[in-house]
Amino acid sequence: MNEALNQPVTAVTGIGEETAKLLQGLRIFSVGDLLEHFPYRYEDYQLKDLHEVKHEERVTVVGTVQSEPSIRYFGKKKNRLSFRLLVNQILVTVTFFNRAFLKNQINVSTELTITGKWDQHRMTITGSECRKGREEREQTIAPIYSVSGKLTTKSMRKYIYQAMNQYSAEIPDLIPDQLLKSYKLPTKKEALSRLHFPPNAESMKHARRRMVYEEFLLFQLKMQAFRKANRDRTNGRALDIPEKEIESFIKQLPFPLTGAQQRVVSEVIQDISSPYRMNRLLQGDVGSGKTVVAAICMYAVIQAGYQAALMVPTEILAEQHVQSLKEIFEPLGITVELLSGSVKGKKRAEKLTALENGELSLVVGTHALIQDDVRFQKLGLVITDEQHRFGVEQRRVLRDKGENPDVLFMTATPIPRTLAISVFGDMDVSIIDEMPAGRKKIETYWAKPDMLERVLDFIQKELQKGRQAYVICPLIEESEKLDVQNAIDVHMILNQHYKGIWDVGLMHGRLRATEKDDVMEAFSKNETQILVSTTVVEVGVNVPNATVMVIYDAERFGLAQLHQLRGRVGRGQEQSYCILLADPKSEVGKERMRIMTETNDGFVLSERDLELRGPGDFFGAKQSGLPDFKVADVVHDYRALEVARQDAVKLIHSNDFWTKKEYEGLRNYIEDQGVLNGQKID
Repeated sequence: MNEALNQPVTAVTGIGEETAKLLQGLRIFSVGDLLEHFPYRYEDYQLKDLHEVKHEERVTVVGTVQSEPSIRYFGKKKNRLSFRLLVNQILVTVTFFNRAFLKNQINVSTELTITGKWDQHRMTITGSECRKGREEREQTIAPIYSVSGKLTTKSMRKYIYQAMNQYSAEIPDLIPDQLLKSYKLPTKKEALSRLHFPPNAESMKHARRRMVYEEFLLFQLKMQAFRKANRDRTNGRALDIPEKEIESFIKQLPFPLTGAQQRVVSEVIQDISSPYRMNRLLQGDVGSGKTVVAAICMYAVIQAGYQAALMVPTEILAEQHVQSLKEIFEPLGITVELLSGSVKGKKRAEKLTALENGELSLVVGTHALIQDDVRFQKLGLVITDEQHRFGVEQRRVLRDKGENPDVLFMTATPIPRTLAISVFGDMDVSIIDEMPAGRKKIETYWAKPDMLERVLDFIQKELQKGRQAYVICPLIEESEKLDVQNAIDVHMILNQHYKGIWDVGLMHGRLRATEKDDVMEAFSKNETQILVSTTVVEVGVNVPNATVMVIYDAERFGLAQLHQLRGRVGRGQEQSYCILLADPKSEVGKERMRIMTETNDGFVLSERDLELRGPGDFFGAKQSGLPDFKVADVVHDYRALEVARQDAVKLIHSNDFWTKKEYEGLRNYIEDQGVLNGQKID
């Protein structure tokens, strides 16, 4: 931003020190900040034809009063004023709450302009404004600003109007003319003017489109420049991958790869063979076969003479990976070892020595892998499973154990592509979007709490067939704030219900790691037939014999989490079931239950979840990696995000961008962000 716009906000006529302090509370410090303090919504005062207005839409109409206003009083100081109004041959009732003083202004045969909410079923307008005569506003679309303290929307409009008058000539245009023309976008000066003072709805939408594109383009340029700078600085090793050996390894697997698995394997192998260090995210739904893809990639790296490490969030998961990888690798003479907190003393020392001198090629572990005494001879590939469970620092430490090893992040949380591009913009994204043949669909049912007896009978029938069941609860203990079933109570209830018939285990986050392992081991071995648990069971546990998943108060979970929990069953040959015990009061809650019963596709679910909840819930607010866009919305503007990303990739890799005058503003922006000096991006 140029110097004029960087001036303190007091440079705007009419803004003194006191107002400047109030504006600081809204993070408005400079003239530029004020110009980019956009309305969060608009009031539409354009006259509407009631035949074309939707139910519950906001309307402004002109009509003639047909009846004397009547007032009803109720409660303390509360009242309702009503009268009939004829609007273009349609007779409607207009109601104002707590505006008894309007009675003196409303007379039969008077013409009024009314703004309010239209109830199509009752033919009623709940009024918010009443003006005499056919009063057309100067601005039919009025911006509403976020304000605080003594600041009002009216004063904010006045300050922004003054700032535009003084400084609009100074507003720079970072987007080059060629892009503005190709997308038919207004200049930034025009866009700001139309967003703050829209002449009509169409022009305001057009202006918003321009600002959305600019925000996404700047964000993506930052990401792509960071990625390029990282690639240029960190040369990987071009590993010599023996293709024929990889092909024969794939052929001897007990099942054929799906098309999606084949595609992802070739993407990863291509990265490993390139001179750049791989930085790739692999997304795959529960049961889509990510572990096999990881195994093929690790085999390729080992055949090229390097070591591979797989880091997972829990010891149980690490043990399960070791077990399944041993079945694949031990017949080929490749040793798979576990490195976790429980591996101690002489055993640990032997494994560390084998890693350091290169005798051990493949290690699976928890965060124990990133301890200082763990050294590799030639680490070529680092795979992190359920990567969002590790901090950025933990992932970096493991990566630094080798000289720029290739990095593959895996997740079973299906992140919608739009969000993956935004959050992991500095990574390549691979998706396994196809399930292995023969995998049975988990049947999902939504049951009301009063059907609990039937649900317990159903569990009983499955257990009699030798199966097992999970029962998931949102909380550990009773909470006064939330009326939800908790794990300890449910454990007690089920213990009573199945006393002397089935054993019921209890798992929750307050147990020590060793206690959790003991509970899980008992369930894995079918020593306990029912496991009552909080969501700690969500990731990675593999008990093929479990065929029932019951989720209490299911409306309290997001779709992505419900899907993860459902994925704990359906891992064996038998038909599996998921029962959602829920009585949602909101429409969003009911919609979630419906979506869960309709689809088993994690990516479809995650897209719907994103629409229902927004991006904040996929990652903690601090972890999201999403900047605070002022205008753009990742969910609703995803097409613009895709376009901006493609444009950013083209620009960063073109010579013109780095040399021509027309791109100078964008180049300066990237340099100001510190991306090119290797500094961390926001």
